[in-house]
Amino acid sequence: MEDLLTQSVPQAGLLKLTLNRPLAFNALSESLLAALKERLEQIAQDRDTRVVILAAQGKAYCAGHDLKEMRAQPSLNYYQKLFAQCSEVMLAVQRLPQPVIAQVQGVATAAGCQLVAMCDLAIAADEARFAVSGVNLGLFCATPSVALSRNISRKQAMYMLLTGEFISAQQAQDWGLINEVVPSDQLDVATLALAQKILAKPSPALQMGKKLFYQQIEANISQAYELAAQTMACNMMDESALEGVQAFIDKRPPNWH
Repeated sequence: MEDLLTQSVPQAGLLKLTLNRPLAFNALSESLLAALKERLEQIAQDRDTRVVILAAQGKAYCAGHDLKEMRAQPSLNYYQKLFAQCSEVMLAVQRLPQPVIAQVQGVATAAGCQLVAMCDLAIAADEARFAVSGVNLGLFCATPSVALSRNISRKQAMYMLLTGEFISAQQAQDWGLINEVVPSDQLDVATLALAQKILAKPSPALQMGKKLFYQQIEANISQAYELAAQTMACNMMDESALEGVQAFIDKRPPNWH
């Protein structure tokens, strides 16, 4: 049976998940969605994993849903279950305690672009391209629009959603969909370098911070400040924060374990 999702450990604390349907442009079949959700649930409980890279094999990062699979079962009930399944996976990425970096080597379209948008950070090769192109098939990319509109401005999101046109990696960076564009032969190194910057920070602060970031961004400003204040108070009671502040006072490097 095809191994739809592979994993490796480039270094301690770092886990790399790789979409492995290259001949199908890493389309999100039901089986791949199920594999992703199961693995993300496992990672959430894994204290040894502190940062996750989400990469892909082949020319495409992810072409969205598997259209052949979708067309084979034309019923409202099936489509409702399929898109609910996909939404659960996207939310699992955001709810994962560990930061997730998308390593985008090729095109990311529709739900594939959505997956990039749901990751906390993203680095792309200069030849990567992005689109929410369902409208070209008569299908507005409704679920991808949720993630897209939380990454880029409304006008830019609507441009992509209404035209279905591709944008370049550089344009994606300029619009805020991704963090960095690098030559394709430097993508692995650049992604690893970013992961190492995060690995150098204490996990409690990262995990509390990630959770708070997404909670507050959906709240009104008074609720956001209430959540943020509580998070900072709890964070300050963590040993790593107490050590970090004391090290700053003592003018020495922090001694984090």
